[in-house]
Amino acid sequence: MVEPDTPERRGRLSRPLVLAAAVALVDREGLAALTMRRLAADLGVEPMAIYRYTVGKEALLDGLVEAFFAEVNDRLRTSAGTASDVPPDVPAWRAELRRIARAFAAVVHAHPEILPVVATRPLSVPVARRPAPMLQLTEHILAVLGRAGFDDATALTIYRAFVAWNLGCLLVDKRQVVDNPDEPDLMLRLGLHRLPAAEYPRLRALAPKLADYDDEHELIAGLDSLLSRMPEAPLDAFYGGGAR
Repeated sequence: MVEPDTPERRGRLSRPLVLAAAVALVDREGLAALTMRRLAADLGVEPMAIYRYTVGKEALLDGLVEAFFAEVNDRLRTSAGTASDVPPDVPAWRAELRRIARAFAAVVHAHPEILPVVATRPLSVPVARRPAPMLQLTEHILAVLGRAGFDDATALTIYRAFVAWNLGCLLVDKRQVVDNPDEPDLMLRLGLHRLPAAEYPRLRALAPKLADYDDEHELIAGLDSLLSRMPEAPLDAFYGGGAR
């Protein structure tokens, strides 16, 4: 039963609390379940009470992006200097992009249903109006590249390639949907037995590789390959135990 909406109860609400409840609802039941009325019910207030913190469904979607990037930034703050798997000959700027990619992936894995919103929602919002945590992460990446000595044009090229790879790789991972997780046979687990062998021989032949998908390895290996093809940093420094 929803408690009466009183000034005292409204006083317990805050934007972070509302967004946390929205993320939890989407985690449990998917984006389709996210409505202002349902969110209010989860918070134990009348729907009008949460309009002070988010003005409608569209703003709530922006709020999901805000909460997502806030969590990425929190992970980066708490994991500063911890990258023991980075080879010593990796330049510091690449080590830091690796660390960011891992933090981003960890939040995607924690909240996979939000990834499509993170990938598409910012496209409908001008840069200056995107959530502050998203802009802060962008600023951090560009600052890393600036400290490495890249000129503005090259820094933007690397930034765009980095973002595109991370989103693309994680979206592909999200779509590696298993048809029957309890089925030990790889072909049946992925549902590939439904595809005619004569029409889809390669898909069926690749069943073991598709089923044995190491998402973090693919993400970092692809990122390393991508970044190794970028120009050398004018102020190159090698990783020495912690990205700054």
